[in-house]
Amino acid sequence: MTAKPARVLVIAGSDSGGGAGIQADIKTITMLGGHAMTAVTAVTAQNTTGVTAVHPVPAEVILAQIDAVVDDIGVDAVKIGMIGSVFAARQIALRLERLKAENPDLPIVFDPVMVATSGSLLADEATIAAFGPLMDLATITTQTFRSSLGSATRKTPWPLRSGLSESMAARCSSRAGTTRVIRLPTP
Repeated sequence: MTAKPARVLVIAGSDSGGGAGIQADIKTITMLGGHAMTAVTAVTAQNTTGVTAVHPVPAEVILAQIDAVVDDIGVDAVKIGMIGSVFAARQIALRLERLKAENPDLPIVFDPVMVATSGSLLADEATIAAFGPLMDLATITTQTFRSSLGSATRKTPWPLRSGLSESMAARCSSRAGTTRVIRLPTP
């Protein structure tokens, strides 16, 4: 008997260049034999040189996407990437809190995307401040950073990239005790 593929819900933004975001997650999950389901949080216009536009998806639509796939297909794991707004972050956390109550062993990976590889800011200070409840729910929180920008003199495990202030990083870092934080260097 063939095992069913893991059903992985990705809650993240769309990258029109296909190199990151939901597009990259779908490719990775599929390549690993899983079944990728998505809830798009933001639509971006971007390529390898930068982000030219970001359109957050309304929280109600994000929740409708989550409910549609979870109610019909089910979910074995959740991966969260870019969150488009404060309200969306709060609503996603509430929905995942409910899912976690129904399935306490549900793995949730929170990989908050705050800055695009090109350096474009994708989350403002208020949205980053709203990440706390998502970090509390996460089994693992990852944060990608450019090793050239990650300084040993800084007192935070979070990246301090162009446009990301120390106060924003410190707010996220203060939650790090509630979940495992993994720093992933990028090339």
